[in-house]
Amino acid sequence: MSNIALENILPRLINHYIMQKKYDGAFLGCGNIAKKFASDLQYVEDAELIAAGSRSRASADKFSSMFSIPHSHGSYEALANDDEVDVIYIASPHGLHHAHALLCLKNKKAVLCEKAFALNSRQAEEMIAAAKQQEVF
Repeated sequence: MSNIALENILPRLINHYIMQKKYDGAFLGCGNIAKKFASDLQYVEDAELIAAGSRSRASADKFSSMFSIPHSHGSYEALANDDEVDVIYIASPHGLHHAHALLCLKNKKAVLCEKAFALNSRQAEEMIAAAKQQEVF
């Protein structure tokens, strides 16, 4: 499936399968993919972006300002510890997905992760096991 097709269908899939209740969402990473996804979320009923986290406060503040997101965090750890956040979209570089997913899962946050989800099967298995252990997806 092409990236364009995925970008067009992703908001509808999220609305249908995930958004059966209101989830307060956040972005870990504030790059171009995160910007595209954040702009598409305006079309998803009951989806609310409440936080963004980046390695720098300036980047998180800029991203939050662009999308009227009320909370910005200058570290990924601060974002993962935000008690108001239910689900975090991981938009960091691929090589960091594993560590960032585990950070979020450890803090009982559901995770949506852009591709590549993991670099290898061991990482994928660890992330799935952590999600099951914390009872989040």
